[in-house]
Amino acid sequence: MELSFVKMHGLGNDFVVFEDLASEIDLSPEAVAWFCDRHFGVGGDGVILVRPATTPDADYYMAYYNSDGSTAEMCGNGIRCFAKYVVDHGLLATDRDELVVETLGGRLMPIKLTRAYDGTLYLATVDMGEPVLAPVDVPTGLRAESDDDAVICRPLETDAGTFEVTTVSMGNPHCVMWVDDVDDADVAGIGGAIETHELFPARTNVEFAQVTADGGIRLRVWERGCGETLACGTGACATLVAASLEDRSGREATIELPGGDIDVRWAEDNHVYMTGPAVEVFAGQINRRGR
Repeated sequence: MELSFVKMHGLGNDFVVFEDLASEIDLSPEAVAWFCDRHFGVGGDGVILVRPATTPDADYYMAYYNSDGSTAEMCGNGIRCFAKYVVDHGLLATDRDELVVETLGGRLMPIKLTRAYDGTLYLATVDMGEPVLAPVDVPTGLRAESDDDAVICRPLETDAGTFEVTTVSMGNPHCVMWVDDVDDADVAGIGGAIETHELFPARTNVEFAQVTADGGIRLRVWERGCGETLACGTGACATLVAASLEDRSGREATIELPGGDIDVRWAEDNHVYMTGPAVEVFAGQINRRGR
């Protein structure tokens, strides 16, 4: 028995995508890890399943797995790839310019579609919703002056040192810190120590950010369950929010990631909007008996 898949990426953050409209693909953590293995599998930072929505308010449901087999609430680059798959593979009417995707926990993500001349997806603008700042909801054990205040520039003691961090949830937890030069940042050492820190009960993504002379933001991200990736959409959004809260930038910026640039805006309606591309790389089949 064969499984058909499509390999996709958003700014180099890459995924193995399966169409699962019958909701019959059941992946173990070991299977996900194998699919994502860059030597023995297809290779990717995660696995995405395209499934029917469980609510009439959404078009489709995105099931997302990190490369270690754990599930995640959201993936910014992944949801743009999801949108491109749905549009380019004829799962959405050609006159539609918006798609609503259901994610883990029932969260609905509206996406504005910009199509190319041939009807395929050129850019996706995702309404990432309102940033969550209350520590208990991030979640983090770090505390500000009150339980409802955001954790902004608070010291975090780790085995790798003590760092000032700001915490934000964009549907998944983020811990943002600022460095002089992202090229010199110990992303693996510090990121690994913070990801599994006891003050982040659901683990966390870790952002290493640098404000540039022209007002942009350079960023490297240690992703929960993946390690460092070439891009992280939710991480870019969380970083823009943190930068604005700390008066390091305005409420709109181009975020420069190793895999490319993404535009993020924290709008007056308190929603964060992320605009970027997605690319289909190749398609193939996996023989289950060979697995």
